[in-house]
Amino acid sequence: MIERYKPLEMALTPYIFFTGKGGVGKTSAACATAIALVDAGKKVLIVSTDPASNLNDVFETELSTKPAPVAGLDGLFGANLDPEAAAEAYREKVIGPYRGVLPEEALADIEEQLSGACTVEIAAFDEFTNLLADSSLTTQYDHIIFDTAPTGHTLRLLQLPKAWDSFLADNTTGSTCIGPLSALGDKKEIYAKTVAALADGAQATLVLVARPERGALTEAKRTSLELKELEINNQLLLLNGILMSGSSDSLATALRTRQEKAIENMPLELEHLRRYVIALAPYNVTGWSNLRALLNGQHVPQQKMSDQVALPKIDDLQTLIDQLADKGKGLVLTMGKGGVGKTTIAAALAVALVDKGLPVHLTTTDPAAHIEQTLGSIIGHDQLKISRIDPKIETDLYKQTVIEQVGSTLDEEGLALLKEDLASPCTEEIAVFKAFTKIAEEAKERLVIFDTAPTGHTLLLLDATQSYHRQVEKANSEVDQAVKNLLPTLRNPKLTDVLLVTLPEATPVLEAERLQQDLIRAGIKPSWWIINQSWSALDSEDPVLQGRALAEGPWIRKVKEELAEQCALISWQAEEPVGWENLLALTSSAN
Repeated sequence: MIERYKPLEMALTPYIFFTGKGGVGKTSAACATAIALVDAGKKVLIVSTDPASNLNDVFETELSTKPAPVAGLDGLFGANLDPEAAAEAYREKVIGPYRGVLPEEALADIEEQLSGACTVEIAAFDEFTNLLADSSLTTQYDHIIFDTAPTGHTLRLLQLPKAWDSFLADNTTGSTCIGPLSALGDKKEIYAKTVAALADGAQATLVLVARPERGALTEAKRTSLELKELEINNQLLLLNGILMSGSSDSLATALRTRQEKAIENMPLELEHLRRYVIALAPYNVTGWSNLRALLNGQHVPQQKMSDQVALPKIDDLQTLIDQLADKGKGLVLTMGKGGVGKTTIAAALAVALVDKGLPVHLTTTDPAAHIEQTLGSIIGHDQLKISRIDPKIETDLYKQTVIEQVGSTLDEEGLALLKEDLASPCTEEIAVFKAFTKIAEEAKERLVIFDTAPTGHTLLLLDATQSYHRQVEKANSEVDQAVKNLLPTLRNPKLTDVLLVTLPEATPVLEAERLQQDLIRAGIKPSWWIINQSWSALDSEDPVLQGRALAEGPWIRKVKEELAEQCALISWQAEEPVGWENLLALTSSAN
């Protein structure tokens, strides 16, 4: 029997980190934990290190980058560490002392070095480290809770000290792609201490949050193993969203069966971890009362089903499939908060289009890459091409290509400098971007569907169309035409369809709204919104599932009436959407 998650009955450490696949409920669990501790008289600081933070949405209050009291609850303080703002401050910290000292050309070169996505990563980690290292701040609180970023981003931050330490040890030029060496050299010791603190079981606990679903548990296994490689073994597993009601309703029974099967087949690597569960809530987990109820088992009074406002008419997903089929070629990108089902939607669209006789290339830039598991036995279909942009493989190929292209033109010292530049962690970002542009060229001949990474990573990838243009020019004597063509292609609705995938819940919809705003600022307008895993179109007698359906209404209407030009709604599936038949069924399950 797995225990219910009750923070007050656990020996919690001063630092508590919530991590896991995007969309599994890290923020809700972290905020509910903070409130439980504060209600017990503890003084708590909750901090988000997620580039797509939603603490503001859950607490229904505005937080800044500096710890400040959270209105409405004495003893609770909060902060959002903004990686983009941190990167801007970091750039100015590096460049500022040289203004008026170095020539403009030299300053421009430094700014160019600081234009890459890895600057955001190191700046965010720097902010994170500064907070942990400030004893005058940390000693004010009984507990500091970190609502961390999605899995890949979190691990990237944790791994940076080792990556940069290795690079700095071998660097002889005085500069890197993230600025002068002096800006980092004095940080190595404090970075090492930060990782050591994370690995200290007396100081920190890593809470791996997962839904009772195959994909989320597979991701939790990957996270657990990679944390162990960093010697961070002080982990526990929190299974969020377990249906606790005992009703005999057919949908409730189907959901319990899927959840029990996922837990029963949990990866062996997770079985040794302490495990706790949080019940599926019949409401959106925002606001004080709902956050308290999440852990204490009390039910917040819900609206009656008869009082539900009628939902607007929403297009069938088949309309989107017909539109794509009529085009016959072009780019299709699924985007959204992690955990909303982008991979499933991308695979389902690919299957539906192949079923119409169209050739399709389905690829992923997502570090988690669950396409193969979702497709199952249909990988070998002759009309369906499957690929993955693997960062390690692409980085090795990129290094080899650059050295082959320009290495023969350099003397020994020049070649050594080139190899040193290629040892930078930024090279991975450039390599992945190059692979992305290469596959995108295929859209001239067929439909190319990109199962993209979670929101923050996607934006970094899109930013690469501008940020790394100069970097690519430096590494090659002639810029690939594909690089020059990509951003105009992404901006052209005749060539590219951007699909925002969301769940009918507060946080995923608000996340997708912010993503849409960012895309529009970049000149890229989403053509469709897809609302996934809805209960509102299903007829359930289970009170928890009825509550979930009622809670969806305002968010479905917001998408349809305020945010989307076109949208489709997909119901929750009793059968896991894996394999040809189930994926085809998914495309015909719209409202």
